[in-house]
Amino acid sequence: MKVRVFASIALAALAAAHIAPAAAQTPPEEPGGLVVDVVGGISAPMPIAIPAMPTPASVGTAAGETSDLGRQVAEIVTNNLRNSGLFTPLGPDRLRPVAYSQVTAPDFGYWSGSGAQALVQGFVQANGDGTLTVGCYLYDVYARTELARQGFVVQPANWRRAAHKCSDTIYTRLTGEGPYFDSRVVYVSETGPKGRRTKRLAIMDQDGANHRFLTNGQWTVLTPRFAPNHQTIVYMSYQDDRPRLFVYDIGTGRQRALVDEPHMTFAPRFSPDGRWVLFSMSVNGNTDIYRVAASGGRPQRLTNAPGIDTGGSYSPDGSRIVFESDRGGSQQLYVMNADGSNQRRISFGGGGYGTPVWSPRGDLIAFTKTGGGFRIGIMAPDGSGERVLTNAWQDEGPSWAPNGRVITFFRTAQGSGRADVWTVDLTGRASRRVPTPLDGSDPAWSPLLP
Repeated sequence: MKVRVFASIALAALAAAHIAPAAAQTPPEEPGGLVVDVVGGISAPMPIAIPAMPTPASVGTAAGETSDLGRQVAEIVTNNLRNSGLFTPLGPDRLRPVAYSQVTAPDFGYWSGSGAQALVQGFVQANGDGTLTVGCYLYDVYARTELARQGFVVQPANWRRAAHKCSDTIYTRLTGEGPYFDSRVVYVSETGPKGRRTKRLAIMDQDGANHRFLTNGQWTVLTPRFAPNHQTIVYMSYQDDRPRLFVYDIGTGRQRALVDEPHMTFAPRFSPDGRWVLFSMSVNGNTDIYRVAASGGRPQRLTNAPGIDTGGSYSPDGSRIVFESDRGGSQQLYVMNADGSNQRRISFGGGGYGTPVWSPRGDLIAFTKTGGGFRIGIMAPDGSGERVLTNAWQDEGPSWAPNGRVITFFRTAQGSGRADVWTVDLTGRASRRVPTPLDGSDPAWSPLLP
């Protein structure tokens, strides 16, 4: 997917091999400009107007008419910003159409009367080479100034990505947070009776669109996790009734066994540089954390305490690992150096702690809190500042969005055993169910797409 950043409707002829982070190409914040209170979360969400995006000429493309795509792009931006919990969008179904000539010259008088503080306008244009250009503009309604503009030149099949990139441009400009909408989630799709569930790997955009299955359900699969290259997944499979780890290539559909050992291997996770995979292996009744080269080879043991050590997750710089262990009599969180040295407990809040995962920003660790139910919580890497974000009957398996502000997890309904994929932000106030065709568990968020 390519991008052209433009200074006018005519477009400058600048193109890059990959989409650059939106924040790097938007103007710096002006004094007195709009800022969203990300600490307050949904206590005071910003009203933002997002009318349908016009087209200079309605043209049929492989993705549909450009006039229809303009409305759909605006709807995706509307839903993304609403789901963040930080905005109250007025979407295209509630606003009058915008003329193509108004994209760069908004009618601020009209928008001031709408109650919106910010305005998103844009366009969808068919190009002679078969590509589409999606323009994205952000305005401060009260100050009557432009805050950001960015354009995306995409193949018709990638028009949804342009909508997510537009959403990221707006989100980063108004919040100061990193982008996360242009990303994917891999998870375990489940169907069948409670005692005999069919479990398949599935992948989708972070909003549930572009869903597809990766495995056919012949073998039970668990705990898929992305590599930093966003194209490779490591997971556990019971293929041939032998629980072990596999690596899956999304582009080719090929998979290979990762560890050639006669023991049960599980709970995998890539290192930040993609060179290693952490995992657990059970040998003679004792479970420890190991690492192995992503290409395979001989595993290296990192823990050696009695009991069960599992759930390892690297810090973003790769220097430390957080993991769970019952070595002290209950399931708790520990941190150690990447070579296994200096192991120390960090959880002391009562109850049990499991499935830890380090934030991509490095400032927090998410986990599953047990005792009186299962809930998603966060704490600092030294164990301080513990907070519980959810309060349902069974929430577990957190995974961070690329910007470290939103967490995906799965929620199991009491009695039925049916699970769904959910997200929650760091305030704990903005939570939502992500739509999936079937039940879903073990979600893992991808890095931001290039």
